[in-house]
Amino acid sequence: MRERGAHYISHVKVNHPGLFDGVRRLPWREITLDHYERTRAHHRQEIRRLKTAAFAHIDYPDAQQALQVVRWRRDLTSGKLTIERVYLITSLPPGVATGAQLAAWIRGHWTIENLLHHVRDRTFREDDSKIRAAALPRTMASLLAISVHRQDGHTNIAAALRQTARDRLRPLTALGLTG
Repeated sequence: MRERGAHYISHVKVNHPGLFDGVRRLPWREITLDHYERTRAHHRQEIRRLKTAAFAHIDYPDAQQALQVVRWRRDLTSGKLTIERVYLITSLPPGVATGAQLAAWIRGHWTIENLLHHVRDRTFREDDSKIRAAALPRTMASLLAISVHRQDGHTNIAAALRQTARDRLRPLTALGLTG
């Protein structure tokens, strides 16, 4: 990916403790805000704040900037407030993208999450599976099923699967494998 000139933005999670601690311990309070966004949708009010920090030494290939996103969400029905702090790293050099562009790309990740991973978690219930070995065939089958139904214009994968159960040739037709 990097050899072809592409860049990445990657979440830094606690399961990489050295990297996570290094990014978390940057002097975020002294860093100026790069982007601020306030939205109201889905029965909640959200405030998202983005800060970026350039750095010279971090143990991750081609990483040039660290990002901190702080999300404040208030459920308008219950009034419950949640605050989430997320850290990311990117190979983009400072000044290549604005704070608004970075924020849009980060939010775009949730489109993928909602269209693919959420379906795998909820419809195929992969997180509930007790099988931990040799899961690749099942994962690939669910990805293929989701992709076929999305290509066929379905937005509700669970409903598409029920429809497929009644017409077993439908996915083959969608793939152009039947006449």
